[in-house]
Amino acid sequence: MQTRTDYKNSLFLPVTNFPMRANLSENEPKRYAKWRTERVYDKMKQKRKNAASWTFHDGPPYANGEIHIGHALNKILKDIIVKYHYFKGFSVRFTPGWDCHGLPIEHQVVTKLAEKKEVVSKAEIRRLCREHAAKFVQIQKESFIALGVTADWDNPYITMDYRLEAEIYRELVRVAKSGLLIERRKPVYWSWAAKSALAEAEVEYKDKESDSIFVAFELDAPSCAKLGVQHAKAVIWTTTPWTLPANVAIALKPAESYVLTADGLIVAELLYDQLRAKSIVRGEITARFGSDQLERLSAINPLNGSKSLLILGDHVSMDDGTGLVHTAPGHGEDDYRIGLKYELETPMSVDEGGCFDATVNPNYLAGMHIFKANELIIEKLGSALISHSKFTHSYPHCWRTHKPVIYRATRQWFIAMDKPYGGGQTLREAALTAVKQVRFYPESGQNRLRSMVETRPDWCVSRQREWGVPIAFLRHKQTQEVLYDDEVQNRTAEIFAKEGCDAWVIRPISDFLGGGRNPEEYEKVMDILDVWFDSGSTQSSVLRSGLYDAGNAPADLYLEGGDQHRGWFQSSLLTSCAAHNEAPFKTIVTHGFTVDENGDKMSKSVGNVVAPAALIKQYGSEIVRLWVAMSDYSAEVKIGQNILTQVAEQYKKLRNTFRFMLANISDLTAPVAAADLQTIDRWILAGAARVFGEAEAAFAVNDFAKAFHSVNSFVVSELSGVYLDLVKDRIYCDELESVRRRSAQSAIYHILRSLLTLIAPVLTYTADEIMECAPALLRNEGETIFDLTHKPLAQVANPIDSARLIALREEFFAAIDQLKKAGTIKNTLELALKTESFFGLEREDFADWFSLSSAELIESGDTPNEVLITLSNGVFVVKSQLHKCPRCWKFVSTAADHPCPRCERALNNG
Repeated sequence: MQTRTDYKNSLFLPVTNFPMRANLSENEPKRYAKWRTERVYDKMKQKRKNAASWTFHDGPPYANGEIHIGHALNKILKDIIVKYHYFKGFSVRFTPGWDCHGLPIEHQVVTKLAEKKEVVSKAEIRRLCREHAAKFVQIQKESFIALGVTADWDNPYITMDYRLEAEIYRELVRVAKSGLLIERRKPVYWSWAAKSALAEAEVEYKDKESDSIFVAFELDAPSCAKLGVQHAKAVIWTTTPWTLPANVAIALKPAESYVLTADGLIVAELLYDQLRAKSIVRGEITARFGSDQLERLSAINPLNGSKSLLILGDHVSMDDGTGLVHTAPGHGEDDYRIGLKYELETPMSVDEGGCFDATVNPNYLAGMHIFKANELIIEKLGSALISHSKFTHSYPHCWRTHKPVIYRATRQWFIAMDKPYGGGQTLREAALTAVKQVRFYPESGQNRLRSMVETRPDWCVSRQREWGVPIAFLRHKQTQEVLYDDEVQNRTAEIFAKEGCDAWVIRPISDFLGGGRNPEEYEKVMDILDVWFDSGSTQSSVLRSGLYDAGNAPADLYLEGGDQHRGWFQSSLLTSCAAHNEAPFKTIVTHGFTVDENGDKMSKSVGNVVAPAALIKQYGSEIVRLWVAMSDYSAEVKIGQNILTQVAEQYKKLRNTFRFMLANISDLTAPVAAADLQTIDRWILAGAARVFGEAEAAFAVNDFAKAFHSVNSFVVSELSGVYLDLVKDRIYCDELESVRRRSAQSAIYHILRSLLTLIAPVLTYTADEIMECAPALLRNEGETIFDLTHKPLAQVANPIDSARLIALREEFFAAIDQLKKAGTIKNTLELALKTESFFGLEREDFADWFSLSSAELIESGDTPNEVLITLSNGVFVVKSQLHKCPRCWKFVSTAADHPCPRCERALNNG
């Protein structure tokens, strides 16, 4: 017989080298460096080389600064989804990318050059832009790696790489061959501050104070004669007085009634009452005309005396204004369209910097900035000005300079939305058809993308800057025709692939033109491509080109912020449909923006900006990743110290649970099959299978918050809070090979194995650390977490009345405090149960369910003596009449200081 001091050594206590304290901020960088050294991403590809493929295509962040918390949310979400598919057994591809061309980088470079910018060559500006982008590509790459993101970091796609620039150009050529690339003079969003055209996605809306004026255009004598009146004035309303010099027409609503007032003013009859209430018109109605009667009459622009034709247009609104719309085809999309119909001139006297040039009429405006000219124009209108006021409204601004933009007609390159191509459909029709085949999460994304495609104008893809992929076509100087020649374009692409598209700036025309043509007769198109074309064409330049081991086209998934419905999702869709007749994606997932924990927008001036690097240093990337997984990213995502502190506590509970599970299966060599487990073990396995199955289903539709919240709740309440607590006794104290002990260990193993790969997409670092510390049974499956494939738990029926048992347990622990406070007991092991039923449990498990020493069945209706607590359903708590076992501490021994029968067997067989 062993002595009292030997009893502890006879117990099968937990054994593991998995540390309780994670020290994440200190240890994560070491493990991430190890992953890089051991080329984990390449091993992942090798591990699944014969599996079904799954492609994620990365939307490229812009290489112009440190990453912010929105970048962290975005990249972690991508990593979680890719790893989920990896652990499901797919051969995944995740090639990260960067957008490197465009105005923001060029603006940074030119700003640093200051006065030197006037003497620096285009080639030198491009070189400096390339250096700037390369610097931030490296900074951002290391920041993403520090977040635990596993991707092809050694072979990312970078839009300024020479071969990729060549592929972007080749995609442009494909679009041109489809007939959709057209060059024409058309009003586009124009940033006078940046001196460049803008795409819709480069425009943001902010409040601006504008002038609101009502102006009378007098009808000329022939027009008045046709109407049978002495005189009449057409009243227009505009909020852009600076466009009045470019007025060539006044648009009226078709099939509407217009009235002439006693004070000689013409307005829409529907708006007459509200205009009179505002004193815009004062006289009674003296005549009525149908809009068709007014069509093609002429008025006189009071600012410069030029002719203004009265025309009809469906775009005219009857909600406000006068029902007569000032029309300047060079300064508005609707104006331009109606101008084409009526073959109107398109005067354009505003230069690239937003100033009137020498062609402006009246000439006294020459040299003035358009916005500064408003006041002078209003003054010069004299008596023609009926009303003037100021108002504040939402107005388009340049996303980089943050200055108001204008509509300005320039010669630009467009991808036509409504020109038939290919099989006869338009690009708009093809894109809308393709969108119907795409899955969206959340589902509302489909309506959002569809509505944007339905209403978008032609895509202006040209920019008047230096840093970008050039629209590298040659134009005949005399005829102004663009040379579309396969040999010339192939030669150009080959030069770009070897030297980069800087060659377009450096090399002479003859190098691109080849023999047979006179280079003196040609000139280069020097516009560059919209950066949205760069990133949008990566569906081809990255996924279809063969330059990267990036997966297949169309990609299985695109994921970005909700703003990309008007940005990258749309540019990718249009380029893919134009050049390849299909959507570039099978599924689109969108996330909201990050805000502080009060729901406020983050701002440096407010001081509520959360930097990823600071969070990693304070908490570790695992906590940031768990925050992402437990957030409903379909809406705004809140983050702050209080939120992260709560997430860190949840992580600790998960980690401690894993540690307990690892420690208590250290000697298990062959797990018992699920169907052969003991009753209590089948109960926890059934619960785990249910919860894990629900989590897997949530993961499958990218609802990570639902998945992790359900798993976390199960781990805390049922697994750790009940089961692991009640099986400790049998694992520590039963004989080594007892059926009950091995059954409990097996249940723990099955749950651990499934839970490990379920959480691995999110807590990859922790899962890999677990594998490093795992017992041989788990290590036999692989050395690292990346060697495993997810194993769903076997489905077993729940054999017990768990709802009633959990209610009894809660009832018991609510009452037990009174016994302790009264000094009746010090420990629940001093107690025993008398019960009418074990509710499906074995006798020992029923006692362990309440952390008591023993349980005994009684006849229905019997009430034991000296009951301490009466629970529901005929369950009574009494003081144990036996002695405390010195080994297991349960009050089940027949003699003091003597082991109980179970412990005696364990000692004798140990």
